[in-house]
Amino acid sequence: MSLVPSTSISNNHKLYFSKNELSKILNLYSLGVSNGSWKDYSILFAKNEANFYIYKHTLASPEWILNKFLEKKRKKIFYKLINKNYNNKFDNLDILIRILFRKNIYLTN
Repeated sequence: MSLVPSTSISNNHKLYFSKNELSKILNLYSLGVSNGSWKDYSILFAKNEANFYIYKHTLASPEWILNKFLEKKRKKIFYKLINKNYNNKFDNLDILIRILFRKNIYLTN
């Protein structure tokens, strides 16, 4: 039996969406699905970022990417909304969701 030295344990914690953040994102996503705008999503967690990809078609590239990332210089978390024609950084997820809602969701009666 061998012991693992403490120096081999690195700080490899992945960045995740919180339960509240994921709930807000999935609520917006469900509106897009019910509207017929979006068909699929995927989530990717990495060391310093978490991504939520929204697809218009299952086999297509993502239409929107919601990115949560840690900026090491400021040691602060930011959110980014990415599309082929749009790339903007936000301090707050609620602002990002409001902008994405206005840009892509058109509710009909």
